[in-house]
Parts: sequence; C-alpha cells; structure tokens
Amino acid sequence: MKKYLVILLFAVACSPKGSNDENTLSQIEDPEVMKYAVEGKTIYENHCGNCHQNDGLGLGKLIPPIKDSDYFQESVHRTVWIIKHGQEGEITVNGQIYNQPMPASPQLTPLEISQISTYLYNIWGMKAGKITSNDVEKYLQKKPEF
Repeated sequence: MKKYLVILLFAVACSPKGSNDENTLSQIEDPEVMKYAVEGKTIYENHCGNCHQNDGLGLGKLIPPIKDSDYFQESVHRTVWIIKHGQEGEITVNGQIYNQPMPASPQLTPLEISQISTYLYNIWGMKAGKITSNDVEKYLQKKPEF
C-alpha cells in the first residue's frame, strides 16, 4: 500500500502542469485524500467532464461551471445528491440562470461518488479533505434543500 501511494504521489507530482487542477492535485498533502482525488479525477472526466468540462468551466450559458461556483461550494450534500439522482429545473450559479436537466448517475457507487466529491472539493482552491463513502451514504438518505 505504501509503495502504491509513493508511486501515485510521484506520478501526480511529475505530471504535466498544463491545467490548474493538476497543479492543485500535486499540492494535496494527505496521501488518503490524494488517493481518492486521483481516482475521482478519472471518474469525473469519464462521467462529468463532457458537460462540465475537465477544467470545471461548464459550457457557456448551457451547462453551469463547477469551478468557482457558488452553487457547488454551498453544499457537499446537495452535490452528492445531484451526482446520484440528477437535477431538473432552474438554478442560479454565480448570478447566471441555468435550466438544463442534469442526468442521474445511478450506476455510480457511494465509493465512486466519494472519490469524485473528494477530487472536486480539494481542487480549485478548496481543501475539504476526504469525503468518505459513509458520508455519501448519509447524504443520500435524505434529499437536501434546493
């Protein structure tokens, strides 16, 4: 396990610094948070990056940004719920109104959602630490306020 974490930390530290999230990932000090974030980055890029973009900036006035988003930063609980169950209806993000449905991802496990959440809440200047699958399971038991 230690060997895996050392290799993982080395790979992230030596990766190209072309995007802001890569630079931020390399600054995560806690090996357990790093492990979750690295896995979460891959899952995010495969399941969320098409719409929200890998850099988190969204698609203009069609898909809201995640990076520097007041709506996103406001509630981990709500984010976890939306990842699993999707969202429909009008929302306001950074003063801009969006009204495109976000599809649910029922196939994602609590572990995968915890990894995505850990990644997103520990890049772009945020340092939320590890969001565990137990946290995710707790969040999914009760629908948050929207």
